[in-house]
Amino acid sequence: MLHSIGQQINKWYFLSIELGDKMNKSELVNAIVASTGLTKATATRAVDATTATITNALKKGEAVTLVGFGTFKLTHRAARTARNPRTGQEIKIAARKAPSFSAGKTLKIAVN
Repeated sequence: MLHSIGQQINKWYFLSIELGDKMNKSELVNAIVASTGLTKATATRAVDATTATITNALKKGEAVTLVGFGTFKLTHRAARTARNPRTGQEIKIAARKAPSFSAGKTLKIAVN
């Protein structure tokens, strides 16, 4: 199982190298179409459903783990005091939640 995930990650990684330094949504959809044979519309719906599902889980405070790929989770940033660089005046920054991603072992191995 992990070996096949690693092969898929390698495929996507090499496709992204061919496409340039960054891969946007449409390039990701095209890479999925090329590697799976799905239609472009189906691949687009799959990408949209994946991002929506991860977003909804994070909103609920749940972590999303894709074994071998990585984990999406929320981190909590404490309230703090900072300075306005122009005026030097202190400003208060409220506490907040921030999404984070931790790469899994297979992904780390694939990109190194």
